[in-house]
Amino acid sequence: MPRIVVLTGAGVSAESGLGTFRDKDGLWTKYDLAEVATPEGFAADPAKVHDFYNARRANALAAAPNAAHGALARLEAAGALIVTQNVDDLHERAGATGVIHMHGELMRALCAACGATWPAPRAMAVDDTCRECGSGPCRPDIVWFGEIPYHMERIGVALQDCDLFVAIGTSGEVYPAAGFVQDARRAGATTLEINLERSGGQFDRVITGPATHVVPAWVAEVLGPEAPGSAGS
Repeated sequence: MPRIVVLTGAGVSAESGLGTFRDKDGLWTKYDLAEVATPEGFAADPAKVHDFYNARRANALAAAPNAAHGALARLEAAGALIVTQNVDDLHERAGATGVIHMHGELMRALCAACGATWPAPRAMAVDDTCRECGSGPCRPDIVWFGEIPYHMERIGVALQDCDLFVAIGTSGEVYPAAGFVQDARRAGATTLEINLERSGGQFDRVITGPATHVVPAWVAEVLGPEAPGSAGS
């Protein structure tokens, strides 16, 4: 199998009932991102930010992995690397074990004082204290606007070494992830977009359609339809 790096975005989880961000009904049309997704917003009103992420965490916990998550878990088991912009844990609940969460994870908490992380409770609160240093403030382990995404060095190495880069369910508008296709192309990789609609990025091939239909079909194309199944597929 070729060395494959898969980047997933909100479109992979949309059919599980989790909202996307940048379409006309997306999350950023309903909330002021400066108030709920920046360090400054958290400093100004931490209770509002916790309420926002507590609601997102509850929605994610109520959702179930879909066929796209299951197919990608099967691909990962065969050697692919999954990098996700999503903060939900649906890839893991479908069976993936080594997902790189470049924007953090809803299901983890972060101490802003010492940098420790731990599994988040279902609901976080302003008076939560750090399990390691005993202080705070404690926040969701989410990369907010103005902060540097996680694991960028590891992602960069993977893009340099891959044979195939695949972007699934992402708008291609948010950097640095929007630049991954160019990075992969410069390194000599073939590039593929799988999305509900073409994003306009510079991909060698584009497959359009609902993720739950087209992603399993593409994975079967790569691995063969007789490959072992995975949870959620």
